[in-house]
Amino acid sequence: MRFYSQPHAAYCGVDLHARTMYVHVLDAHGQTRFDKNLPARPDAFLDAVAPYKEGLVVGCECMFAWYWVADFCVTHDIAFVLGHALYMKAIHGGKSKNDKIDSHKIATLLKGGNLPQAYVYPKGLRETRDLLRRRMHLVHRRAEAITHLVNTNSQYNLPPLTQKLCYAANRQEIDLPARFPVSSVRKNVQVDLNERVSRK
Repeated sequence: MRFYSQPHAAYCGVDLHARTMYVHVLDAHGQTRFDKNLPARPDAFLDAVAPYKEGLVVGCECMFAWYWVADFCVTHDIAFVLGHALYMKAIHGGKSKNDKIDSHKIATLLKGGNLPQAYVYPKGLRETRDLLRRRMHLVHRRAEAITHLVNTNSQYNLPPLTQKLCYAANRQEIDLPARFPVSSVRKNVQVDLNERVSRK
């Protein structure tokens, strides 16, 4: 695990959410210079960190909304560190936990060289990564649906399916009324077929 240990004039910890962000700025001596809850907007963030922009490093936890903060820091030539959520024990293991405390802890971890780093995917690669992740999710759902169909067939001790259902054409050729005469079972299987055929 890599830890960020570069010295800076100011350290900004951000507890980031979809619509709000709690910002805590420490100076090089560990004194609080800014501590406030803000709307999660670039203009509000810029107003908050502008006085400390020279020599500032910004850190936030790796969660779904960090893209815009990373891009903001690149645009304004501010160092950015993405904290690895699974390794940030100082935040998750605390007895007290709220946005104010978390943002302060992130800033403190940055200053002390103890913030575990996650890889910051650059803009332009994130979209491809997210697309691949989404495709994998759909592939898993497709496999679950096909497995459910095959298991339903076996559950009622029906003749084995002779064709691979991974091919859409083979799924479309299944004679549902003949194979599944009970209407509730047929509807159950039709849900799987409708969803998978639509994605082929």
